[in-house]
Amino acid sequence: MPSFDTVSEVDVQEMDNAVNNMKKEISSRFDFKNSNTEVELNKKDKTIKMLTTDDMKMNMMREMLISAVTKRGVDSRCLDFGETEKAGGAMLRRIIKIKEGIDKETAKKITSAIKESKLKVQASIMDEKVRVQGKKIDDLQEVIKLLKGLDLPLALQFVNMKS
Repeated sequence: MPSFDTVSEVDVQEMDNAVNNMKKEISSRFDFKNSNTEVELNKKDKTIKMLTTDDMKMNMMREMLISAVTKRGVDSRCLDFGETEKAGGAMLRRIIKIKEGIDKETAKKITSAIKESKLKVQASIMDEKVRVQGKKIDDLQEVIKLLKGLDLPLALQFVNMKS
């Protein structure tokens, strides 16, 4: 029976490239000159740490990160921006978590949207992914089109298409 998995994954290498591009941009910009500004990706914890001197620079860094990530082909909805906090002296810190996996509530929204579509497919939640099975590949392609049209708080990818 044809099937595919709906997942939410982030290419960590592309995220690393985006952070490196952002570091280069910060080092070359006049408005960041002589300001102890740092950006660091922790691949293990899947977090990005931004450190700078004031709110204006922090907001500019946020926009730069979203732009750099988008240019590398990663959906910016995977970034979960934490609150800006004081970090010793006159420095500010912000931790950005990289979200992966589909949480239970979003998975339930996905499965209910598939059931409401009246397509002849079955959707089942498996850990952090949703598996969709059907008799016809055309029905599966309709489900993919339907899911791409949903307004969800995370980016979806469709993998393991089997016929």
